[in-house]
Amino acid sequence: MSSRSAFAFPAFRRLWAAGFISDTGDWMLFIALPLVVYQLSGSALGASIAFLLELLPAVLLAPLAARLAGRFDRRWLMAIVNVGQALALLPLLFVHQQSDLPLAYAVIFVHASLSTLFEPAKNSLLPDLVDRDRLVSANALIGLNQNLGRLIGGPLGGILLAVGDLGLIIAVDVATYILSALLIVSLPRTPRPPSAPGESEPAGVFAALRIHRLRGAYAVILISSVAQGMFLVLFILFVLDSMGGSDAEVGTLRGVQAVGAIVAGLTLGFVVRGSSPRGLTVASLLAFGVISLLTWNLPVVTTNVIPYIILFAAVGAPGVVMVAGLMSTLQSEAKDAQRAGVFAAVGLVSAVGQAAGILLGGLADGGIGLTPLLEVQGVLYLAAGLIAYLFLPRHREAAPSAPTDEVPSQGTAG
Repeated sequence: MSSRSAFAFPAFRRLWAAGFISDTGDWMLFIALPLVVYQLSGSALGASIAFLLELLPAVLLAPLAARLAGRFDRRWLMAIVNVGQALALLPLLFVHQQSDLPLAYAVIFVHASLSTLFEPAKNSLLPDLVDRDRLVSANALIGLNQNLGRLIGGPLGGILLAVGDLGLIIAVDVATYILSALLIVSLPRTPRPPSAPGESEPAGVFAALRIHRLRGAYAVILISSVAQGMFLVLFILFVLDSMGGSDAEVGTLRGVQAVGAIVAGLTLGFVVRGSSPRGLTVASLLAFGVISLLTWNLPVVTTNVIPYIILFAAVGAPGVVMVAGLMSTLQSEAKDAQRAGVFAAVGLVSAVGQAAGILLGGLADGGIGLTPLLEVQGVLYLAAGLIAYLFLPRHREAAPSAPTDEVPSQGTAG
């Protein structure tokens, strides 16, 4: 195993495997469920409501997520949440017609609430499993497993939905959550994060939002999340209307984004070491904006699906690099006692940004139209890149936050 890679740590390998398994099932559902809601509601507004319900818990439950991740064993917290997510999916088996939409919305809300509790615990745990020098590698590999899951689960979800088998998608996703929970509880026990001098409790979400050196990162997350929220709504309309595509092509184009992301994840995860998180973030956001604008303007030239497959594959690379750069910045800059609050704050800021973007995307049904909103979406990534260049903290050398042994002593199951 390459010494450059976070895979040198056995505990990280187990966390990675758990994420890959659950992400594959999630992407099947992530592609299928918005299509189901769109088909049953018959409008972009119906899809917008579904996406907004996914974001609301990140705002409402951010303080609770910070408190739980800062006080309790993160392994057990994550495993319990996984089991809860599996159970929360079961009511979707009874969604068949427009009158069942409230049940679908309820499932989306509960599932998102549990995810809000999971992510801060995972991102806070990661620096305890690898040393600081390999945080970029670790975050890139986390992005890699998410995109391997997308590559497999995305097209499969679209195909299974096309033949009308949402129940099979749900069953697979439930099984992946249970397997993920079993892997997570096998991770080594990590100590409760120590408080910094003068602190008696871990920092909460609102204290984390006031950390001056992280404000640039929060601003980048907010703006890029607005762009992402717009994409969630506009992408389906772009494929079905501007391109004249089908449900299967929606799944395919979402899935092929994983190609570029996998290349980027493999490169950052196994080859490149010592990259500046700030530099990675700036370059990826600018690339994201340029590729997005090329894609949205291509229908005036052609609606043949092949060029879009190439562009959507390419845009996956800056996506995973951006996340790796931002997460590594936050993990490096936040003190141990601040981590849970910081990543709960990230969830809150991201949710607010995506909600604003989704609301903007919903205007495509009105007088503004689809194309101008797509142009705004691409420009927002360019703006986020400029802010990242101006305000993200530069890389600092620091003592490693975890042992640098290739097989550390805490790498065995606890």
